[in-house]
Amino acid sequence: MKQQVALAAVTTTAATVMAVVALVRQYWKAKQDRQWGKCQRILRKFARDCSTPVPKLWQVANAMVSDMGASLSSSDEATSSLNMFVSYASPLSTGINEKGMYYGVNLRQTKILMVCGRLQGKNQPISDLYVDEVPIPSSVMIGTSQELYDYIAAELVKFSSAHPEKDDEASANDKKLGFTVSSGDDQSTAISGSNIKLKNFAADTTGVKDLITGMNRALEKHGLKLRVHALVDDIVGNLAGGRYYDKDCVAAITLGMGTNAAYVDTTQSAPRWHDSLPKKGEIVVCMEWGNFNTCHLPITQYDTSLDAASSNPGHRIFEKMISGMYLGEIVRRVLVRMAQEAALFGQNVPPKLLIPYLLRSPDMAAMHQDTSEDREVVHEKLKEIFGITNLTTMTRELVAEVCDIVTERGARLAGAGTVAIVKKLGRIANRRSVIIMEGGLYEHYRIFRNYLHSGVWEMLGNELSDNIVVEHSHGGAGTGPLFLAASPNPDS
Repeated sequence: MKQQVALAAVTTTAATVMAVVALVRQYWKAKQDRQWGKCQRILRKFARDCSTPVPKLWQVANAMVSDMGASLSSSDEATSSLNMFVSYASPLSTGINEKGMYYGVNLRQTKILMVCGRLQGKNQPISDLYVDEVPIPSSVMIGTSQELYDYIAAELVKFSSAHPEKDDEASANDKKLGFTVSSGDDQSTAISGSNIKLKNFAADTTGVKDLITGMNRALEKHGLKLRVHALVDDIVGNLAGGRYYDKDCVAAITLGMGTNAAYVDTTQSAPRWHDSLPKKGEIVVCMEWGNFNTCHLPITQYDTSLDAASSNPGHRIFEKMISGMYLGEIVRRVLVRMAQEAALFGQNVPPKLLIPYLLRSPDMAAMHQDTSEDREVVHEKLKEIFGITNLTTMTRELVAEVCDIVTERGARLAGAGTVAIVKKLGRIANRRSVIIMEGGLYEHYRIFRNYLHSGVWEMLGNELSDNIVVEHSHGGAGTGPLFLAASPNPDS
């Protein structure tokens, strides 16, 4: 009897334990389902807020066209989020008559890139192309502006001696030296109107004309028959390269860690600068389109928090939505919210996930473009960057979806900006227009590139989409100064 009672007690206890275990499992499953549902709701709202249907893209494009006109207007009452300026006031090379050896310099944050190449006219590609990147010594960076110019000239002497002109190419007169400036990711080196910012140098700001004068003084001192006639952003060099290969090239856009755009227009289109421009002819307008802003941009709470925490809140809003510097950070902020409010990566938020800008856009692109069945690249990147492990396939898919939403929005907005430039020039309906794209985001991020192209196509439709040709820049990185050196009429 006692054995029967004990057996019944054990059975009852076991049944109770099993029931408790079942209840616990049911509780945790219900909790996980609620958390997953919360993640899905956050994702769906984010997707809605980021959506860029064609009418929205046209609103953005039209607003940009309006701001472009206002920025070039001579009226003091015209307001614009853009602060455009005429960057170059000479015709660009045509690719027909430019022949011979040309030299150029690209000033970067802490380096100079020297380039030379032989142009053969008739739209032929560059031959005998040589590029040399030289670090700028710290002693020069903390020295005077003239010490910087002397250092560049001395390096050019060595470079031109290693890659000289042929005897029949030498000229009795001085030749143009193409000179461009690359803006750093933090805008540490940048041209703005008549000034150039050299944040990493002791002489952190100088006038463009002062730099040209000082540079030419150094070139003459070192016995070089080269003269700088214009100092421009490297986006203008890219545009000059595009025009060399195709006369229908009207604009160049950089889509990398930063972003900018420049386009060819006529002097009559820029009344603000009529007094300082030739009466007629071509000009190149640098847009600084990263500054563009309009109420039509699909800005989310994550964009707002990113902007508030940035070093320049309220500025460069367009850049913060489309450039490589920020895309990964937007993804990280969405994942943080999912982790905090819906335990996406477990009950504790991974500490490294809270570190701003730890997710770089190249890593985001690798996760997004992962085609493996179980999204193994997503797992590897999250483990490598944030120390996150034991992810389910569903979680990996969700992370990839967040990357897709951010990428699609950024690329399609860049496409809307592309259409805006062509519309401003009045070329959409009946003229072929080539837009040159440059930068790692466009070149290496295939899905971004595809979304940009499809956005332009959707905006224009079958009838007009062939009128805008978007293609990668020609000649290779750093060759822009060559084409500026070859451009005619040095009267900029």
